Amino acid sequence: MSESLWKSDVMVEERPEETVEEKHAEPAAESTSEATSEVTSEAASESSDLTLSMDDFTALEERIHRAVNLVKWERQARATAEERATTAEAQLREQAPLTENLQREVSSLRGERDQVRQRVERLLSQLDALEL
Repeated sequence: MSESLWKSDVMVEERPEETVEEKHAEPAAESTSEATSEVTSEAASESSDLTLSMDDFTALEERIHRAVNLVKWERQARATAEERATTAEAQLREQAPLTENLQREVSSLRGERDQVRQRVERLLSQLDALEL
């Protein structure tokens, strides 16, 4: 939204509407200089309110932009994490049979080791018996 359009919208909204009674009311007995100073002070007040609201609007706009960028970054990070998780799951599925095979092989090698140990112990006991 452009600043000039926003300013004009705000200025229109901030103007009090005259009622029918105010249009037909008799002019006050104030002097022209007092009326001019009031109008000037009201205009200055509206201008400072408008400036303050523009600053607030600009700050809000910046916060919204930061929030949008943060959401974009988080979505991108989430998509990357999901992609990595999918890849890791696929690798796990591929390696699961290999892991099972290796576990069976380790179990069989341990069994063979125990058999070899028992045979060596028998041979050693036979050697001990011969030496006596």
